[in-house]
Amino acid sequence: MDAAAPPLLPERFSRWFESRGWSPRAHQLELLETARSRRSVLLIAPTGAGKTLAGFLPSLVALSERPRRKPGAAGSRQGVHTLYISPLKALAVDIARNLEAPVAGIGLDIRIETRTGDTPAHKRQRQKQVPPDILLTTPEQIALLLSDAQGREMLADVDTVILDELHALVTSKRGDLLALGLAALRRIAPSLRTIGLSATVAEPDELRAWLVPQSEDAPRALADVVTVAGGAEPDITILDSDERLPWSGHSARHAVPDIYRIISQHRTSLVFVNTRSQAEMLFQALWHANEDNLPIALHHGSLDVGQRRKVEAAMASGSLRAIVCTSSLDLGIDWGDVDLVINVGAPKGASRLAQRIGRANHRMDEPSRAILVPANRFEVLECKAALDASRAGRQDTPPLRKGALDVLAQHVLGCACAGPFDPLELFDEIRSAESYRELTWERFEQVIDFVATGGYALRTYDRYARLKRQPDGRFRLSHPKIAQQYRLNVGTIVEAPMLKVRLVRSKSEGRRTPIGRGGRMLGEMEEWFVEQLALGDTFLFAGEILRFEGLRENEAYVSRARAEAPKVPSYQGGKFPLSTYLAAGVRAMLADPASWQALPHQVREWLEIQKLRSALPQPDGLLVETFPRSDKHYLVCYPFEGRLAHQTLGMLLTRRLERLGAHPMGFVANDYALAVWGLGDLDALIARGQLSLDELFDEDMLGDDLDAWLAESSLMKRTFRTCAVIAGLIERRFPGQEKNGRQVTVSADLIYDVLRRHEPDHILLQATFADAATGLLDISRLGELLARIRGRIAHTSLARVSPLAVPVMLEIGKEPVFGEAQEALLAGAAGDLVKEAME
Repeated sequence: MDAAAPPLLPERFSRWFESRGWSPRAHQLELLETARSRRSVLLIAPTGAGKTLAGFLPSLVALSERPRRKPGAAGSRQGVHTLYISPLKALAVDIARNLEAPVAGIGLDIRIETRTGDTPAHKRQRQKQVPPDILLTTPEQIALLLSDAQGREMLADVDTVILDELHALVTSKRGDLLALGLAALRRIAPSLRTIGLSATVAEPDELRAWLVPQSEDAPRALADVVTVAGGAEPDITILDSDERLPWSGHSARHAVPDIYRIISQHRTSLVFVNTRSQAEMLFQALWHANEDNLPIALHHGSLDVGQRRKVEAAMASGSLRAIVCTSSLDLGIDWGDVDLVINVGAPKGASRLAQRIGRANHRMDEPSRAILVPANRFEVLECKAALDASRAGRQDTPPLRKGALDVLAQHVLGCACAGPFDPLELFDEIRSAESYRELTWERFEQVIDFVATGGYALRTYDRYARLKRQPDGRFRLSHPKIAQQYRLNVGTIVEAPMLKVRLVRSKSEGRRTPIGRGGRMLGEMEEWFVEQLALGDTFLFAGEILRFEGLRENEAYVSRARAEAPKVPSYQGGKFPLSTYLAAGVRAMLADPASWQALPHQVREWLEIQKLRSALPQPDGLLVETFPRSDKHYLVCYPFEGRLAHQTLGMLLTRRLERLGAHPMGFVANDYALAVWGLGDLDALIARGQLSLDELFDEDMLGDDLDAWLAESSLMKRTFRTCAVIAGLIERRFPGQEKNGRQVTVSADLIYDVLRRHEPDHILLQATFADAATGLLDISRLGELLARIRGRIAHTSLARVSPLAVPVMLEIGKEPVFGEAQEALLAGAAGDLVKEAME
């Protein structure tokens, strides 16, 4: 370092560190050095290493030296200096609170504000007039600001963008939207530098490339990287309950007494589950077990923002013993008093488990403590695979994705909302983003044509004409109202249509009191669930038992109630796929009986009898079992590739078996196995050579069979519906014209049929198939499975159901009932199957 250069850390910053008994860590000083040389950087550091402070330190130092302009003076207005972008609204609020301590302790005159979907409109407008020095926000808010000339002016002075939990941002369509936003920001603020922060990174170079602009003819550019080694190894255990371990289901009700006991033995616990409906069920079960009246709260994304903020504030103050939560608190939340993480259900990924474990303790040199609570027998194996991956320091974050075309269409429209644009300049800007660097001019022209006219098949309809080309070649909006439509519908998260849930007065002396609008808002539920309710039905929501009192416009009115078996709202989103890394770990464990010693006795016995009665799945092969049961014939296989890939495989297998005369009647899948049943004797077909398993599972099923099935698939239409909403072809919200879920579905389905018939290469159909390949249908993962098992299919003909088949067999005919009724139903069904398989 140049001896004449000023010290990296100014004196008053050094004094603040000393007053806390700290000294700057090496990686914090390294980030100051990259800032001095204006280089972008990726910081990979374990939880508790002070990476958030490291990310902000260069900005705090720069702002401490930035002269304040006098109000009213020429050029007095200063825009935002630093943007902090987070995947979670709760994380932005938490970081803002944590920044207050160093800013106040150092004595800095710095304004810090948040801007999320929860920020009131009047505050967002004021921020454009008087921008804060540091703005903590989300990808959607960046897109909104860039769609407005005043918003772009607010961002013209941006010096630094801090991207927290970068791995979680870049692997979804929200990451595509953000990549395009950063490309636009670099044109507005050419000297912009980025800082990426992450604790879980599988491929660092991919994130390094994502952080910096790319050039068409130059080699791939990479940001600097700073890696922090060390950190105490987490202390993780798997609950070995004395209760009977379920064969199927995800509620983990059997472990509620154990979970409550563990909560009562710790200062503060975060109890993670994988879905919002699981959170509601577990929270209610814990309250029934709460003999000591411990303060336990509930947190998930469908709850009202006011309730979520109260829970977060109570947790930060240390007044709660536990929070039952979903991925709404997965990332980055810094609550130092949390001394235990309880993960209920299988974590589905090693990196997701690492993120959740990192919420406990939040100190680098002390181990975070976590307990995994498997909800069924297969989940024990998955938890063990996740535990092994954690001890080996393995990560399984998804690879960097290619930019989606529907997101690109949304961004193009957003650019037009800010003012006329030159397509050649915009093309170069977009290609500077790593996610879109391979975009061709021909594909970009298709996107422009779609945004401008709707495409060939839709251009005769005026409603799809959103852009007009000017004589100078630039494109502008065809009508000002389109900008308002865009801003109301921006974003890539397309959930099922939601209804607000408002608490009103309950029955009084046998009569219903009039329903009014003055009740407290509890949150939102999916519209389709409410449509199933009859007046007087009870259900769980926001941690309470509620009675459905009626529906008015977009609000469901409810009152408090008492009920023995309330329903639980089910949400179509939020279920995580089993990661490929953990799937491989489970297959390896099953094939190695020596590894079973670390498993609970109930699971070891289950696997031992499977080995005796049938066979064990091999790591690179596929075990296929066939057996008769109750006048039907079953084929059960164990790919371990996740429910989505298994469902697609089941649909394709039934088409093939139908052609072979096996008369299939249906199939069912879970994350681990697939069962197909029908009237045809599959063993006899195999024995006579009429059915070859190698041919049945051949990769060519992803050709004509897949195309034929997709042509009639409702799942494909659902995927198209999402793409159409993201691309702006169908608006979810417009003042006075809000569409319910049925209206959106009808509109999307009609357009889908028109495009398939008249323009099969339409840009939205391309986007739909790309999504299906990796998302709802998981075709790409299915293709990898079929390639892996080629020539490695092991068939076992059985006289009765095998032990390993019991969990997936229990999925057959499962009724959509909830709570204890579901557990009783499963227990009853399991009795006969278990007796048949294990005796």
